[in-house]
Amino acid sequence: MIKLFNYYRSGTSHRVRIALHLKGVEFEYIPVNLLKGEHKSKGYLAINPQGLAPALTIEGHTLTQSPAVLEWIEEKWPDPALLPTDLYDRARVRAMAALVACDIHPINNLRILNALKSDFHADQDAVLSWIARWINDGFAALESTLKADQNRSQYCFGDMPGLAECTLIPQVFAARRFKVDLTPYPIIANIDATCATHPAFIAAHPANQPDAL
Repeated sequence: MIKLFNYYRSGTSHRVRIALHLKGVEFEYIPVNLLKGEHKSKGYLAINPQGLAPALTIEGHTLTQSPAVLEWIEEKWPDPALLPTDLYDRARVRAMAALVACDIHPINNLRILNALKSDFHADQDAVLSWIARWINDGFAALESTLKADQNRSQYCFGDMPGLAECTLIPQVFAARRFKVDLTPYPIIANIDATCATHPAFIAAHPANQPDAL
């Protein structure tokens, strides 16, 4: 049985849950409360020395870093596919996913926000401004990319959700949580609305996890 060590509100954890549910893969949900510091415990550091969520264990192996985990899931269970077949299309989808996973999320995650407060004495308004800046920069670029694709359907690419949605939807959830105005991004908002009716995204949603507060 796959064990997924994760936190319900963690964007990286959310990504992996979406992918597993899209593939129809069963897993054991093991909560790691980031706010209580459980990711820094000896027990968890023995699983993931970086002390970040998520971590996925299977058959004696431990997988970390959500982009690598998503690629592994795709290779392990290729159907239904998270990536298109054409090499150029695959690169395009990976780029959209990386825009969120590499350029927005890392500088807005919990440890960065805590450092802004503790090391640079940022108040809550400054932290929210920081979050909005990077989400807006990334979403503006992604919105333009999506708008330019004349063949795009209801998702980021093609007629089925895939790798791009695995990273985008958790970031939209975070944007709403931090009160970022999504009005300038109607395409992204529409993709999020479409995914909100999909069983895999419903099952993976933070509010539907056993550790949701």
